[in-house]
Amino acid sequence: METNYTTEQLQRLDAAHHLHPFTHGSALGAKGVRIITEADGVFLRDSQGNEILDGMAGLWCVAIGYGRDELADVAAEQMRQLPYYNTFFQTSHVPAITLATRLAELAPGDLNHVFFSTSGSEANDTNLRLVRHYWAAKGQPEKQTIIARWNGYHGSTVGAASFGGMKGMHEQGGLPIPGIVHINQPDWWSEGGDTSPEEFGLQRARELEEKILELGEDKVAAFIAEPIQGAGGVIIPPDSYWPEINRILKKYDILMIADEVICGFGRTGEWFGFQHYGIEPDIVTIAKALSSGYVPIGGSLVSDEVAAVINDSGEFNHGFTYSAHPVAAAVALENLRILKEEGIVDRVKETTGPYIKEKWEALTDHPLVGEAKIKGLIASIALTPDKSTRAKFAGEEGTVGTLCRDICVANNLVMRAVGDRMIIAPPLVITNDEIDLLMERVWQSLDQTYERIQAEGLLQAA
Repeated sequence: METNYTTEQLQRLDAAHHLHPFTHGSALGAKGVRIITEADGVFLRDSQGNEILDGMAGLWCVAIGYGRDELADVAAEQMRQLPYYNTFFQTSHVPAITLATRLAELAPGDLNHVFFSTSGSEANDTNLRLVRHYWAAKGQPEKQTIIARWNGYHGSTVGAASFGGMKGMHEQGGLPIPGIVHINQPDWWSEGGDTSPEEFGLQRARELEEKILELGEDKVAAFIAEPIQGAGGVIIPPDSYWPEINRILKKYDILMIADEVICGFGRTGEWFGFQHYGIEPDIVTIAKALSSGYVPIGGSLVSDEVAAVINDSGEFNHGFTYSAHPVAAAVALENLRILKEEGIVDRVKETTGPYIKEKWEALTDHPLVGEAKIKGLIASIALTPDKSTRAKFAGEEGTVGTLCRDICVANNLVMRAVGDRMIIAPPLVITNDEIDLLMERVWQSLDQTYERIQAEGLLQAA
C-alpha cells in the first residue's frame, strides 16, 4: 500500500488503534513500533530504509522466502474463479480436494485425512474435539483427559492455550480448562541437574507413564507435544526421550498428537519433525509453512483409524467458516509445489542445514553461550554467566535475552529471545552466503551484549 504517512505518524496511529498480540500495549505505544514496509527473499525493509535479515521467517512460517510472485498469481487466479465457498452442506471444491490429497501423499504412514482450519490454534482446538469424540464413539466416553507439557506451545485460543504449558497465558483467563494436565519438559540444559542427557530424557519421558497411572489409563485420551519445542525456546530433547514416549503411548493405548506447526514442511530437514524421532502420531497439527505464511491456513492430519471412527459416528458437530478456504488451499498447493520441485527440503537436509550446524555449534566458544542446539534450520543458544555450572543470571529472567534481542535489531537481525535463550528459524531458502551474514551479525550482537552486561553489572550468577 502506498501511503504519505511518516514513520512517526504511523506509529501514533498504531498506538491509538491497533492492539498487538503478546505485547505490553502502553509500553509499545510509548516506544513506537517498527514499521515493516516490504520484503524479499530473507530480508525485510522498514519505513526508515533499514534492510533486516529475518532470522525468524516471520513467525517461523515464511519457508520459501518473501516476494514469490507464483503465490500471488495463484491467489489472484483463484479469487477470480472461486473466491470463497464453504465445505459445509455436503459440498466441496477443487482446491480443498487437491490439497487434502497432496497432504495425504506427503504425510508418512496412514495420515490420509485432513480437517482444515485457518491456524494452528484452531487446529489444536479441533484436535481436542476429535480425540474426545473419538473415544466416546468407541464406547469409552470417560477417556477425556489430554496430557501436555509445561513450556510447550500449542496456540492461544482457549483450548490450544490450555494444551500449552505457558503459565503466563494460563494466568489470564482461568486456564487451563478442565481435563488438561501437564508434565515436565525435556530441557536438560535448564533442568537436568547432575544427570546425563540420556538419563534425564528417560526420566522426563517416564513422567508421562506416572501421570497416566495417576489419572487412570481409562481416563487419558491423548498426549500432545511438539517434536522440538519452538516458542518454549527451541528445546531439542535428548535422544532417549522420544523412543520412551512412544513405548509408553503404545503400552497404554493413548493417542499421540504431534504438533508440527513449527517443525512441519521442511524446517528440520525432513517434511515433518516427527520423522527424526520415530514418532507414530495419530493426529498431526499443521499450519505456518503450509502456505509459507502468505495466507492463513492450518489443519489436522488424521490417521485412517481415527478418521474411520469419526466418519462412522454420525455428524461431527464442528467446523469453521473458513475451513478449506479455496484461496488459501490454492496458495498452499503452490507453496508445496515450490518446496518439492525446487528441492528446498532436501537442501536444508543436505546443504544449508549441515553448513549452519557447524557454525552454530561453534557459538559455545563465546563466553556468554553455554549451549548451542540446532536441527536443520531451527536453533537456539542458552545465555549464561557461568557455562561450567549452567547457571542462570542473578537478575530477572529474560533481562539479558531482551537486551540481546534489542541489540540484534540494531544490527539488522531478527533473532528472538525466549527468557535468556536466543532462537532462530530463518526462511528455508537462505543461502550459505546469507548464513555467513547471519552468523556475522549473531557474533557481533553477542559481543555487544557481553560488553553491555559487564558494564551494567548483569554478569552475575544466581
